[in-house]
Amino acid sequence: MLRVMTFNANGVRSAWQKGFFDWFRDMDADLLCMQELKAQSSDIPVELTNLPGYESYFHCAKKRGYSGCGIWTRIPPLDVRFGFGNAEFDAEGRWVEVEFDELIVVSGYFPSGSSSEERQLAKYRFLNSIWKYLSDLKGLGKEIIVCGDVNIAHKNIDIKNWKGNLKHSGFLPEERAWLTRLFDESGWVDVFRRLDPRPDRFTWWSQRGQARAKNVGWRIDYEISTPGIAAAALATDIYTAEKFSDHAPLWVDYACEVKGEK
Repeated sequence: MLRVMTFNANGVRSAWQKGFFDWFRDMDADLLCMQELKAQSSDIPVELTNLPGYESYFHCAKKRGYSGCGIWTRIPPLDVRFGFGNAEFDAEGRWVEVEFDELIVVSGYFPSGSSSEERQLAKYRFLNSIWKYLSDLKGLGKEIIVCGDVNIAHKNIDIKNWKGNLKHSGFLPEERAWLTRLFDESGWVDVFRRLDPRPDRFTWWSQRGQARAKNVGWRIDYEISTPGIAAAALATDIYTAEKFSDHAPLWVDYACEVKGEK
């Protein structure tokens, strides 16, 4: 079995101080894909860069304290790639992938457009660019799992207050249509939703008011995969009992074996 976890830490050092990695070690995951490190590689505590049993790889933003992605894997990869060939977004540290014998796993952090119209336009540029990259990646012929904070809630079931957010970034028709095309036309699979059709299953909550306590949330963190590995998905869950971030960790168990570097 392969256990793959995705988590937006809203600061890797903050999540560590809140006990995330103590919990993570007990979860026995094979891969952890983390987003929003908010740190340079040199700022990440040695306890995390040398986490026992895991190799770690980071794609950090040029801007300090901003964005950044990481992967911890206890299966040594055959290859590691940082960025996806777009200078604008590679400078923001939004993409790292590890390649194994028959599988590629990605940690990706899609931009948010909520702060300004300029950032919303940047988000659309990212979606256009990553669409082509994902198509090219699929052309390699391996199974793929893209883990990350996509910053889009796909359907009404994925957001508590959907009526009140129809004109807000993260639930705009154009963004949702992009995901619909990805799933319905390009054949990628929303693995969590394939396994868990229940409402009120969210991964992010505003830090204003009592949003988390009242479960007024959004599901914007995903494991998006090619059909073959999606068919091997057995179980999934979101951990909300402890607050390590404004996001919650999500993981999927896959019935497969992965071979890496010998």
